[in-house]
Amino acid sequence: MEPEASYTLDKRWVRRSFDRASATYDSVAVLQTEIRQQLLQRLELTSLTPRLVLDAGAATGHASLALKLCYPRARVLSVDFALGMLKAAKARFSWRRRFDRIGAEAEALPLPDGSVDLIFSNLLLPWCDPDRLFAEFRRVLAPRGLLTCSGFGPDTLRELRVAWESVDAQSHVNRFIDMHDLGDGLVRAGFAAPVLDVERYTLQYQDLAALRLDLKSLGYGNFTAGRPRGLTGRGKLARLQSAYEATRHEGRLPATYEVVFAQAWAPATSAPRSAGGTTNIGIAELRRQLPSRRDSS
Repeated sequence: MEPEASYTLDKRWVRRSFDRASATYDSVAVLQTEIRQQLLQRLELTSLTPRLVLDAGAATGHASLALKLCYPRARVLSVDFALGMLKAAKARFSWRRRFDRIGAEAEALPLPDGSVDLIFSNLLLPWCDPDRLFAEFRRVLAPRGLLTCSGFGPDTLRELRVAWESVDAQSHVNRFIDMHDLGDGLVRAGFAAPVLDVERYTLQYQDLAALRLDLKSLGYGNFTAGRPRGLTGRGKLARLQSAYEATRHEGRLPATYEVVFAQAWAPATSAPRSAGGTTNIGIAELRRQLPSRRDSS
């Protein structure tokens, strides 16, 4: 397998992993909760009266409920392709009858063109093809609609990646996409004036076993097509632990997460596309749409 192809995501494995993690996700999703709150706080800076809100990659439904409370007159769609996550959301929140749950791929949404006013997506990006995802978000987003999302940047789990590189040359950690490449992808999809920024978080662990357990409980496995099959041998695991120990600081092992926050608007009018699917609207026009969107909200 070619080196780049080995990092292609195995989507069936992604779905299986998140399905299995649905029962443990909430118990360890400390960082994911913090990032979700950051995204929700950023919405407070906008004046929106959405009729239809999409929570894409909704997991156990916490953001869906928060969005419904924030926009009580809106219909909120909680979309995830891991049915275990949707079942967990139903068990936790369905008695409130606050939002609708839909099992679907975010890259192929069962929604009409231009039907959604707000797309909220917390940490779905790492498990999708960004170009396909942004194109689908752009398709369903109404004129002057807003996309707000987060993802992981390339420094995420860098300590684990470097430790594995000292053990062998195989693919052990997913690759994550640079903020600038994500911004380019938003422009290619036809979004107006994307704004992106990065924050870094460091979680601390007593040992490598605790980090690996957290990742498993979140559903964050090695989803690359070139991942090693079978169990990790004791020898390799011992070398991995030894290499990771070199990062220990003040008695704890660090795990870095580079988090990319992105916000972009759909233009006021639909952008014409060529037969190849590229956007023919100019950058200046894309940037002009942002103030007009805010004025009309």
